[in-house]
Amino acid sequence: MRRQWVTMTATALVLGLAGGAQAKGPVAHPQAEAQALELAKQAIALRSVRGPGNETPKVAELYKAALVAGGFADGDVTITPVEDTAYLIGRWHGSDPTAKPLVISGHMDVVEAKPSDWQRDPFTPVVENGYLYGRGATDMKLDGTIAIAALIELKRSGYKPRRDIVIEFSGDEETTMKTSGIIAEKLANADIVLNIDGGGGVFDEKTGKPVLWTWQGAEKTYSDFELTVTNPGGHSSAPRKANAINQLAAALARIGDYQFKPEVSDLTRAYFIEAAKYEDPETGAAMKAFAADPTDKAAIATLTANPSTIGKIGTTCVTTMISGGHALNALPQRATANINCRIFPGHKPADIMAELQKVAAEPAVTFKDVTEGSVATEASPMRPDFIAAMNKAMKQIYPGVPVFPAMSSGASDSMWFRYRGVASYGASPTFSKDSDDFSHGLNERTQISNIAPGITYYLSLFRDLSK
Repeated sequence: MRRQWVTMTATALVLGLAGGAQAKGPVAHPQAEAQALELAKQAIALRSVRGPGNETPKVAELYKAALVAGGFADGDVTITPVEDTAYLIGRWHGSDPTAKPLVISGHMDVVEAKPSDWQRDPFTPVVENGYLYGRGATDMKLDGTIAIAALIELKRSGYKPRRDIVIEFSGDEETTMKTSGIIAEKLANADIVLNIDGGGGVFDEKTGKPVLWTWQGAEKTYSDFELTVTNPGGHSSAPRKANAINQLAAALARIGDYQFKPEVSDLTRAYFIEAAKYEDPETGAAMKAFAADPTDKAAIATLTANPSTIGKIGTTCVTTMISGGHALNALPQRATANINCRIFPGHKPADIMAELQKVAAEPAVTFKDVTEGSVATEASPMRPDFIAAMNKAMKQIYPGVPVFPAMSSGASDSMWFRYRGVASYGASPTFSKDSDDFSHGLNERTQISNIAPGITYYLSLFRDLSK
């Protein structure tokens, strides 16, 4: 999953930077910083893409070798093959075996990349002009190796955790998430999960200064519903009133015009209140008004009209695929469509499908849930211990930068932990300009200036949450 940055106008960014928050210049950890970059480059060079030649197991071997060389017992770092991929779980034993573990969660696989489309080979890491280029530079091999290097640095310092610290990497987060579910089941006794594949910060486009940072405390549920109409068909020269394509089209038009009830949670309310400060005046005012009153019609209209905010105020469902008919000169015997929904936390897919059936108002249309690899989850609680530890860690590297929660529209490994009742939070310290967001796209890159503050951030967070 790609971290979702908050989109802002240039004017708002300049205003938000009044006071000029800068990196504090944390204590350097040269060994860990060098290891993070070198390990990321080695990982990017491995084509960890689902299908023939999947090298995700080799990434797992690379990470295990680094952890064992850094002081982990060989038997405490396991790699488990699953189909063409694998997952890794490493455990640093704490002094209190009764304490529930702290889990650091990430993934090793990446989205496919065709070398012919890129300016540089996606699986040949390149450091140029302060950026690390390559598939996985953003999502999320550099994030993963910064966490590994920080954990090894913490061990090297002589720190002794009270609770176990578990670092794990799934092997198919970008596709089926099968290993993600397996890991969450194995670690269902965790106290808290830090998902380093979520959250993140924004750099100003012109100055390069940090503007804000968000942590992810919830994500919408992904669902696919298949709509089908079947008819006897017949010769096109003898039309019938019941036409499968027309019936389906009418239902889809009604669904397309429908808006689910706008709603707000404690987490999204906090997001709207803070994020409003960095938006254009109209959007910012609508955010504040909606946070205060989620029935405010004017605010709803403004936020609904904006593609970057409509998904934050409730469930959304859109038609993504359609197919119908079997011959140019025949009445259609069958017409199908896929409706993709991103469901606001707290709702069951079955209830959303039932609501869509009522909206469609077409008895001939049958509905079927065809979702794969997704389950409904609630938001993680606003835990004071996590919020305090995270605020402390962020202040060490970027004092004065606003910090607030956010909800993601995409799925991450946090879904499976939340499904099992374990609080999981997207907490990556990586910052990026909006214009540098090439995750899942061409010429993916991330500024290597993120490495040093990332190490300092993780050292603080890992200590505070494992005491």
